[in-house]
Amino acid sequence: MRTAVTRGELADLAERYAAALHARGIGAGGTVGVAVRPGPRALAVLLAVHRLGARGAVLDPGAGPDVLRARLALARPEVVLADATAQAVAGWARPLARRAHLALPDLAELGPVATVGPRLPGCAPALDAGVRSGVLPRPVEGDGDAAIVFTSGTASRPRAVVHTRASLAAGMRTVAELVRPAADRPVLGGTFFVLVPSLASGAPVALPARSPRALARQLRRLAPQATYLTPPQLRRALAEGAAFTGRVWTGSAPASADLLTRVRRAGADEAWGVYALTELFPAAAVEQAEKAAYGGPGDLVGAPLPGVRARTDDAGQLLLAGPGARDRYLGEAPEEWVATGDRGRTGGGRLVLEGRVKDMVLRGAENIYPGLYEPSLHVAGVELALLVGVPAGDGDERLVAVVQPVAGADAGQVRAALAGPLARMGTARPDAVVLADIPLGGRSRKPDRAAAARMAAERLRG
Repeated sequence: MRTAVTRGELADLAERYAAALHARGIGAGGTVGVAVRPGPRALAVLLAVHRLGARGAVLDPGAGPDVLRARLALARPEVVLADATAQAVAGWARPLARRAHLALPDLAELGPVATVGPRLPGCAPALDAGVRSGVLPRPVEGDGDAAIVFTSGTASRPRAVVHTRASLAAGMRTVAELVRPAADRPVLGGTFFVLVPSLASGAPVALPARSPRALARQLRRLAPQATYLTPPQLRRALAEGAAFTGRVWTGSAPASADLLTRVRRAGADEAWGVYALTELFPAAAVEQAEKAAYGGPGDLVGAPLPGVRARTDDAGQLLLAGPGARDRYLGEAPEEWVATGDRGRTGGGRLVLEGRVKDMVLRGAENIYPGLYEPSLHVAGVELALLVGVPAGDGDERLVAVVQPVAGADAGQVRAALAGPLARMGTARPDAVVLADIPLGGRSRKPDRAAAARMAAERLRG
């Protein structure tokens, strides 16, 4: 189903929501929980919250009820805005939603709830129910907290990034300068950082279709000037024979040179990998030609974008700073430098990642960082590749390469293509190679190392 919304309609919706929130006493310094599916209503809610100088705490229905309770207790929103789907997940549709791996606590238990969009039986009252249009205060100027985005953490100790109005504005300026969207030509992408700069430039924006087949048709119909998809979305679209146009951008998970090359071969003028974190978006970018030409160890993610500074700490962890960096973690003091959790190098004006600090595998007396070697395993016929540690039963670990072939690839040919890269790994050569689909997890569907390690252990035992 397609829903078309004009800029005028979006602006009117944002004004309506701002008036309703203002009538509830929400203003500068307030906090609004947001459990609304991506789309025009979610964008209008965020614009309304921003206009009033409040901050939006983004809630993820897939996080589980215990985690959500802890997150809400930390953020303490004055009201939670939820669409009918989120409330259904928390109420009468809970058994159905559980099958889709969605779960919410009963939102009404956690504080005032208002419905955004069409209501279903059992939903809270509409956000703007009984609110008469009145005089809104002038849009808030200056800096202040703008968004709370939950990242890692547990039910007992949730963790959230706090972005200010200034850091969000800096991030969106960087995106606008990087993508350079032209007016009146479609852009395909669904993130806040894609939507706002594109709409501000006069470009119409389409949210990506969920089905890979529908996404391939959408790309053919729109012929977008710029497309932003995650690596899993790209891989699934390519498997459906998708053709690309203009410049294609991907991030949220590692993008190999092979994946970017396949996108170029499918018609894209340029294919870019974007290195970004919740704490700093975007940080660096690299085009396919430069990445494909890189032959050194590690994963080249490109030059730091304007204003981004990079250095490493004593453990080799990459640290970043810049105007688009988060102000702090919720409940903690502000910090200038963002600890990325990635080992990296910063020579020659480019960033090269060497793997996650926590992903180190200890085999014998040797520390092996998977990120140094995984890019070399993305040879022809390989979709994804991970190096994981599997308990050897004697307190040591076995290093296993888990390799996911491209659909339809011949397993013998894939193993033959891997022989050269494996031989060049020296003392880091894996003890075993397992060909299998790599599990994905999280909102961005990144490779799940823990699940891959468990699967590899089961395969090897078998």
